[in-house]
Amino acid sequence: MNHLFPRIGLAALLACALLSLGTSPARAQDAAATFKAKCAMCHGADGKGSAMGQKMGVHDFASAEVQKETDAELAEIISGGKGRMPAYKDRLKESEIKDLVAYIRTLGKK
Repeated sequence: MNHLFPRIGLAALLACALLSLGTSPARAQDAAATFKAKCAMCHGADGKGSAMGQKMGVHDFASAEVQKETDAELAEIISGGKGRMPAYKDRLKESEIKDLVAYIRTLGKK
């Protein structure tokens, strides 16, 4: 019986790991869709700024300036807004904001 508990724990841990791997592409796809719907109008599909966004002075997400921000700082900007950017804390769930931060990180690698 004593050997059963570690095996159950290991099985549960493996199941959680497999579930998280299975949902990761779906979450990335959701973040891309959220970005397109909420952010791309100003920030552009590639994160470099739309024509309108560039006139307003949006930052290029691939820039060192943006990429040096911590995840918490980027989440706070999305949540609370900054400058002309509106706050999204009442429009997006915390998990969606976290996923957007991860998506912004991918734009920095392009």
